[in-house]
Amino acid sequence: MNYTLRAARARFMANYRDPVMRRNVTLLMGGKLVGLMIVVMLIKFSLPPHALASNGAADPTPEINAINTVWTLVAAFLVFCMQVGFVMLEAGFARSRESVNILVEGIADTCICGITFWLWGFAFMFEAGTPLIGTTGFMLQGLPATYGSTGIPLLAFWVFQYAFADTCSTITSGAMIGRCGFIGDLLYSVGVTGFIYPILGHWAWGPDGWLATMGPVAFHDFAGSTVVHTIGGAISLAGAIALGPRLGRVFKRDGGGPWPAHDLIIGAVGGLILWFGWYGFNPGSTLSALDAQGIGRVSFNTTLAACSAGLTTMFYAYMRSKKWDLGLTVNGFLAGLVAITCPCYWVDPIGAFAIGLGAGLVVVWGIDLLEYMRIDDPIGAVPVHMVAGIWGTLSLGLFAAGKYGAPTATGADTSAVVTGLFYGGGMWQLAAQFIGSASITVATFAVSMVLMYAVKATGTLRVSAAGEMEGLDIHEHGASAYPEYMLSGRADAPKLEPDRPVVAPGGSSLAAAGE
Repeated sequence: MNYTLRAARARFMANYRDPVMRRNVTLLMGGKLVGLMIVVMLIKFSLPPHALASNGAADPTPEINAINTVWTLVAAFLVFCMQVGFVMLEAGFARSRESVNILVEGIADTCICGITFWLWGFAFMFEAGTPLIGTTGFMLQGLPATYGSTGIPLLAFWVFQYAFADTCSTITSGAMIGRCGFIGDLLYSVGVTGFIYPILGHWAWGPDGWLATMGPVAFHDFAGSTVVHTIGGAISLAGAIALGPRLGRVFKRDGGGPWPAHDLIIGAVGGLILWFGWYGFNPGSTLSALDAQGIGRVSFNTTLAACSAGLTTMFYAYMRSKKWDLGLTVNGFLAGLVAITCPCYWVDPIGAFAIGLGAGLVVVWGIDLLEYMRIDDPIGAVPVHMVAGIWGTLSLGLFAAGKYGAPTATGADTSAVVTGLFYGGGMWQLAAQFIGSASITVATFAVSMVLMYAVKATGTLRVSAAGEMEGLDIHEHGASAYPEYMLSGRADAPKLEPDRPVVAPGGSSLAAAGE
């Protein structure tokens, strides 16, 4: 035993005298201590507040559900990525000479929305006050650390709802492409994101909004067929009416028709990106990762409605023109996504399939109606968002399965389910949906017409005829999305100055832009 102890002591002293060994042992032990401290801190801050109370005193820090917070933020990031889809869809379906304008407007609207929604928009929409408007929480001041009973930090909830507000703001520009002045766009964007969207949204989503608390049956809009899409589409319609059609636009009843998209590839890819982003839009609106059944059901219903709507529009368009129309097919599945956004939590697969079928039809009828009324909507924003949004909102009163209640922070609450007419629920839910959809649609359109004509009175809503003929990209922004078109001789190509030399691929100089 003495020999063993002496040998161990000798090895210890030899290692201790070795500087390399001393450094390695120090780093190892130091790393273990740091890791132990990290584990202790994680345990401390991950325990619920009541587990940390000492001496019988309650911890005042609100309890935060980390899983639901991460789920909500990931969904918010997906919804925000829809901005990429929107600008690609709009730019692809429009003319090439207004592509830069579409991107600049989209970016500017996104930035404006962030500021206005922080300053007062969130307070108007999601804080208590009156049945018509929230009156507290401006600049997010004086609010609890978490929003309501969600267990989600206030700032994380704000990010999620900001992405929704930004979506509505982007929708509004769709029917105004090609002739709206950039200053006018900035002015009406403040009105949309700062006032129209949050105030009317409070009616349905505010804690004391009159539609949300309406009796005997409340209005329901799970993820925004009305609050986001119908509002955005109605504002877009008002803008298209106030602006009038683009110069040279001849409608079908006058012997013309819609102008072709300049890049269907970009437009279709943008539509698919929007579809992908919808998986944050709809499932994310549960605000709860713990409602696993609800998330799965919403994701499935979202997918099925988009598929049935896309096929319905594609085959319906073929019956009329004997062509497989890509643009209409894209707008078809987008209409299905818009329609299912309201009822996605409360319908079963059969209901989702039927809602998609209806959306695939109404979007084509909406396009036909606008064309007949000589309203110029270059990308179909009004039929896709307003018309399909109205259909989707009403469809809840028809197809709600009577099995599902509402999501909560800890899962689904089935104590009070939503039942539609076709599932034995009678007319009550359909009546509530009609009241909510009609009131928000009419109010949005009326206020938007006032806003658009007020901006028009400033002389900034529509560019000059010369500017429109030149193209918004060059006239408003001094840049072309496709500078190589300057050599193509296309009618919509921006023109170079006559004295500006252009070098051809072979090295020779061309005297004029049209050569």
